[in-house]
Amino acid sequence: MSTAQNIRQQIARLPAGEPFTPALFAGLGSRAAIDQTLMRLTQSGQIQRIGHGLYTVPKSSRFGLATMPAPETVARLIADHEGASIEIHGAEAARRFGFSTQVPAQPVFYTTGSSRTVKLGKLQVRLQHVAARKLALAGRPAGQALAALWYLGRQQVTPSTFQRIESKLPHAEFQALRQAKSSMPAWMVESLRQYEDQSTTS
Repeated sequence: MSTAQNIRQQIARLPAGEPFTPALFAGLGSRAAIDQTLMRLTQSGQIQRIGHGLYTVPKSSRFGLATMPAPETVARLIADHEGASIEIHGAEAARRFGFSTQVPAQPVFYTTGSSRTVKLGKLQVRLQHVAARKLALAGRPAGQALAALWYLGRQQVTPSTFQRIESKLPHAEFQALRQAKSSMPAWMVESLRQYEDQSTTS
């Protein structure tokens, strides 16, 4: 079976709307043959190119309009491809913990990989490179809490901030956050320790 046939078969098994990269077809042929096949499938409308090295199987809504993959799905695919960590942006994390009511206009994600922007219809999904210690707990509720704390910053993070976070997190996740002090700046650690002291004496 040819490279093109193998790729078509694999794409046929993908759910409509699921994004993928050429890495999905590693081992089915040379990179040049894979790229050529994807280009032909894009031209024929069988797949849709949504960014550099990013594709999806077209999916239509009940109104006949093309629908795009979920922004977080695309962001995580990009991060996985780079072997990078990823987390929601601090602004969105702060909103989820009740520190803000503002909904970000465009989806933004923190990543230890490269910064880039992908256009999904009218949306622009942006991946913003940050230092690895800001994503020390990425991919779990405690990681969202850490992202919110970095976003809020020195002026807004107080012991009461940690009180709210503890009320929102499962016990194990708040313990994971407490144990990540080595990834926190001094001002964040100080507020956390003040909250721990208050909790011990109350």
